[in-house]
Amino acid sequence: MARYTDAVCRLCRREGQKLFLKGDKCYSDKCPVDRRHYPPGQHGQGRKKLSEYGLQSREKQKTRRYYGVLESQFRKYFEMAERKPGVTGTNLLQILESRLDNVVYRLGMAMSRPEARQLVRHGHFTVNGRKVNIPSYLVKPGDVIALKESSRKLEKFKAVLEANASRVPPRWLDFDRDAVQGTVTALPEREDIDFPVEEHLIVELYSK
Repeated sequence: MARYTDAVCRLCRREGQKLFLKGDKCYSDKCPVDRRHYPPGQHGQGRKKLSEYGLQSREKQKTRRYYGVLESQFRKYFEMAERKPGVTGTNLLQILESRLDNVVYRLGMAMSRPEARQLVRHGHFTVNGRKVNIPSYLVKPGDVIALKESSRKLEKFKAVLEANASRVPPRWLDFDRDAVQGTVTALPEREDIDFPVEEHLIVELYSK
């Protein structure tokens, strides 16, 4: 599957904000977004004002990169959101938040979404007692996401859980730190999603 393999900090600089793709580095004074407030590349400091289409396209790209989703996947999620009752933009964000890799990150069992994606692929997590190694797996209310018993002994997870000890999961997730498992208590509401995105621009883009 195609996947971006270049320096991910360039993506944050291109969007002009932190997408939290590098874990600890995003919170340190080494973050390139804090040090260089302009897009990457030779002409990064001389970019012109975006058109209406350009703004819509940038919002889509920013959201795609934030959640680590390919273009074809993102289009599929938009079509799913359109078919669901309710506001299409909110439905789209709910679907993206419901991805297993995002939930693992939100629960504090990974330092970033890219890391969560890799850990899920390596089979470290279960959903309702069954191993799931598909990062795009969509969880639903009532699902229990747990770190496998054998994986709890790994130094990697001990370090991650210690580093994220103070992280508070969103209210639609409940995390049992002793059992190292989280429960999806509900679908996220729009106010639960802290990512600064104007989803109506994405809807307008795909509605052309």
